[in-house]
Amino acid sequence: LVKHWRVNREEKYEIVEKWFLKDLEMIDGKEADTDNPYFDMHFHKVYNMEAYSCASKYTFARTLSNLNAKYLKKDLKIVNFDDTYLNDDSIWSSSNRDCLVVMRICFYASNLLCLSLCPLS
Repeated sequence: LVKHWRVNREEKYEIVEKWFLKDLEMIDGKEADTDNPYFDMHFHKVYNMEAYSCASKYTFARTLSNLNAKYLKKDLKIVNFDDTYLNDDSIWSSSNRDCLVVMRICFYASNLLCLSLCPLS
């Protein structure tokens, strides 16, 4: 857990608390169908967290999942996250997942805009 604050133009960071991945029991994204940066991490007690953005929350969850799969191979529960953005085998997957998601959303939005401007005959 990192505390962040600003002093004039300088940004300061302080490590407040550390946990081991092996002690993590569950990550709860709270609401899979809304765009929010809040989630809970369940260790011996529940910690309420806030990420910088929803995209960074998903990136964090993907990273923990990948680290768990690579090193621990234990059953890590990740609940209330949209599986489409968590799985490596999804259509949104790439090495730069978040940029690719934004590009595809923009592409679909521009197609909808073009279709809405076409006159109906």
